[in-house]
Amino acid sequence: MLGFLSARQAGLDDPLHLRRAESTRRVLGLELNKDRDVERVHGSGVNTLDIEPVEGRYMLSGGSDGVIVLYDLQNSSRQPYYTCKAVCSIGRSHPDVHKYSVETVQWYPHDTGMFTSSSFDKTLKIWDTNTLQAADVFNFEETVYSHHMSPVATKHCLVAGLFGTRGPKVQLCDLKSGSCSHILQGHRQEILAVSWSPRYEYILATASADSRVKLWDVRRASGCLITLDQHNGKKSQAVESANTAHNGKVNGLCFTSDGLHLLTVGTDNRMRLWNSSNGENTLVNYGKVYNDSRKGLKFTVSCGCSSEFVFVPYGSTIAVYTVYSGEKITMLKGHYKSVDCCVFQSNFQELYSGSRDCNILAWVPALYEPVPDDDETTTKSQLNPAFEDAWSSSDEEG
Repeated sequence: MLGFLSARQAGLDDPLHLRRAESTRRVLGLELNKDRDVERVHGSGVNTLDIEPVEGRYMLSGGSDGVIVLYDLQNSSRQPYYTCKAVCSIGRSHPDVHKYSVETVQWYPHDTGMFTSSSFDKTLKIWDTNTLQAADVFNFEETVYSHHMSPVATKHCLVAGLFGTRGPKVQLCDLKSGSCSHILQGHRQEILAVSWSPRYEYILATASADSRVKLWDVRRASGCLITLDQHNGKKSQAVESANTAHNGKVNGLCFTSDGLHLLTVGTDNRMRLWNSSNGENTLVNYGKVYNDSRKGLKFTVSCGCSSEFVFVPYGSTIAVYTVYSGEKITMLKGHYKSVDCCVFQSNFQELYSGSRDCNILAWVPALYEPVPDDDETTTKSQLNPAFEDAWSSSDEEG
């Protein structure tokens, strides 16, 4: 730590070097927080989580019961043991509650006064956080699998929504006008995941059950820029339509925080890393990434670390990999049923996960070294040596 500070003071290191190193150390020490609970409100599985990017304090959750819950993650009590309370919820008795499972919730990227939700009840709803009333509702003829708003858009307010199996398509809804602008077509089966690029506001990625991942520029009439090919063109040079990203359904995708790469997961138990500018498969080998989800799988990446990490639901656990080397760092164990979603809080390097066991768990950086249960020193504080006071007087030494 002192070395980092000295190098920074002397101008030898980038000012962010210390922050990145400490963020990396904290992510590598993630463990189930025994001092913090998240209040259990959902009566069935938790499908989706989102933490607002303004303060990083409030979290939304959506469940298979159609309920949406808003949590305050801050420890207002200042007590070492506390519960993240549900500030409010849109329960079964609410007049605007979703009738069926809520598949995606997302905060408006620039303001905590609004959030969005989509559901199997064929609706996309825009909510006023202060009144907890639906400010606008988009009704569709088919099931809404997922939706996403761009985190960086300044020239448009488009929400990309994914729709059903009869005519798989991406429909863009304009929040300013309250109408649906245009449709992106090209997939042959249901589209299970969508994400706007965090780097370019008009670039969109979609993943489908037809084994394909497509990148779109929503300004173009033809729409599709490229269909990703796991073989990098070596087996399908004739036509791009033959390109496949996985050998099974592609049910999850996520851009890295800088938007330069795209991660995808499929039911072929593989995760792949793509160059988002040219669509090239980087061929990073993550090994087997267990995936039996029949719907969209919501995984996440770290932000601000020296080496970035990806957190992927892996049965009832969460697997942590380094993004660019493919090394599996650890498995986070705590849920007792399948995990469907997780979200990373980059301000404090914390992870939250939602599962079919109805629980939301908090994973935080470890400050204490693990101690065997039968050790006599378990009663003593086992503080990480990095945080110990190493000062001693000359009298004590000599």
